[in-house]
Parts: sequence; structure tokens; C-alpha cells
Amino acid sequence: QVRLVESGGGLVQAGGSLRLSCGAPGTILSTFRGDTMGWYRQASGNERELVAMASRDTTNYADSVKGRFTISRDNNKKMVLLQMNDLRPEDTAVYYCKLDRYGMTSWGKGTLVTVSS
Repeated sequence: QVRLVESGGGLVQAGGSLRLSCGAPGTILSTFRGDTMGWYRQASGNERELVAMASRDTTNYADSVKGRFTISRDNNKKMVLLQMNDLRPEDTAVYYCKLDRYGMTSWGKGTLVTVSS
């Protein structure tokens, strides 16, 4: 497995923005090499759900975040980013980074995002 470390969570007012980062120390994250990277979230009392994912040929978003969230990779290919704009209270959750590589799945420990109304 690959060790993943998320950062960037915090408290923000509704309508605000946050950018989450997911790092994988010691490795390059590359959809061209077959990596599939994703962001998931889990609100209290709910199941973990997909927020956004990117693979070599496709990028997908949950309907609830389309037009507001963007998944990308930094220029050094060492971080996966999730830009979150126009945040809503219902976006409050722990956000997890996920990496699928060569049939193996790795998860980060999560970063908490809290959106106040």
C-alpha cells in the first residue's frame, strides 16, 4: 500500500472555499501510469461517498459537487488536489483521499471540513 496524507481541512463559512491536498511521500501520483485517484467524504452517521475521481481517461464528480469542486494534480505530480468552492453546510464531512494502483487500494486518514451556515 501507499501511504497517503491529506491536509487543508478546516472551518469555513458557507460560500467560502477550501483546497484539500493529498500527498504520497516517496511516490509520484500519475494517471498516465494507471493510477486512479479519488476524494471521498463521510459525514457523521452516513456512509462514505465518492466526491471526485480522476483516472487516465476520465474524471467524475458526484452530482452534488459538480460545478463547485475540481480534482487536479499539482505540477510536481506529488499531490492530488481538491479545490472546493461555494461550500455548503451539507459539505461538512471528513474527506479522504484514495489511490488505486495496480489492483491495490490505499486510503488516507482523512481531513475534517466543517462548513458553517
